[in-house]
Amino acid sequence: MQKAIIGKKLGMTQIFDDKGNAVPVTVIEAGPCNVVMKKTEENDGYEAVQLGFGDIKVQRVTKPLAGHFKKADTAPKKTLKEFRLDDISALNPGDTIKADIFAAGEKVDVTGTSKGKGTAGSIKRWGFARLKESHGTGPVARHAGSLGACSDPSRVYKGKKLAGHLGCERVTIQNLDVIKVDAENNLLAVKGAVPGPKGGIVLIRDSVKKA
Repeated sequence: MQKAIIGKKLGMTQIFDDKGNAVPVTVIEAGPCNVVMKKTEENDGYEAVQLGFGDIKVQRVTKPLAGHFKKADTAPKKTLKEFRLDDISALNPGDTIKADIFAAGEKVDVTGTSKGKGTAGSIKRWGFARLKESHGTGPVARHAGSLGACSDPSRVYKGKKLAGHLGCERVTIQNLDVIKVDAENNLLAVKGAVPGPKGGIVLIRDSVKKA
């Protein structure tokens, strides 16, 4: 049965295993999450559950969202994410999911938003090659080169690889080991680094890529 939960990245540290080796881990506050909505094949054309994470004041949500949470008999949540799982028969609106759905030794996929790195040129952002730096090239060795648009269409085509903002992209790291589960405090220690800054929201589900 597939499992999923919403979490918040708390930071990185290290844990020593039974042999005394230091294992770098990312600590994630995984849940508790409430099932806010359940979608079925009959009503919606596919099966999925919508999970909510992080309490928020009632006055900070819109009336439609307040009704949405009231229907599920849950407190308003700051983050809502939908997960398509192979079997949702055991999940119903109002149920609570905690970090203990995972166990040490399992493999998980973690999805988050990469940390923004500011404005970057075409070489750093897209891996473009440099121009020659001799025989009249001039001070443009790291430029993108000619775009070839001229007067028609008098614009840059959408999707053209140019200088711009680097980072802030959705990234999934697959097949990470769960090193430790603290069920009492809803904490997961996952081996290695996961995408996103400290305090960023991450989505955790059991790995589809088995080792």
